[in-house]
Amino acid sequence: MSEAAHTQRHALNAAHAELLGVEFDSFDREREEITLRFRAPDSFITPRGSVQGGLIAEFLDEVMGWAHVWATDHAEAPLNLDINMTILKPVLAGALVGKGRVIRRGRRAIFLEGELFDPAGTLLARATSTAIPTPRPGS
Repeated sequence: MSEAAHTQRHALNAAHAELLGVEFDSFDREREEITLRFRAPDSFITPRGSVQGGLIAEFLDEVMGWAHVWATDHAEAPLNLDINMTILKPVLAGALVGKGRVIRRGRRAIFLEGELFDPAGTLLARATSTAIPTPRPGS
């Protein structure tokens, strides 16, 4: 296993990632786009029958952050200044797919984008983030 894959596996075993059911799927270096798989447990569901909005934001934050981490070969991690999210359809318990990408990276600011899909490929939510590039903790 490569060092990057080992680092990714270790990070995805963090308590918050375990709660989200995160699994690494792929990283497209040319597009600087990562695909992660998630599992929203029944405990995330509100009385309205869908995942609570703050938890949807966490799925999107996770996928956007990992896009930047992988794009910098695990040297940097983003420190969010803002996250803007739009929920397009109810997010239900079960399997989800997240795609995150680096839109633009500068020395002082980075711009990220994330999307959350159901297993059939229906877009459920999307987000953008402006962040500061920082050295990755532990690197």
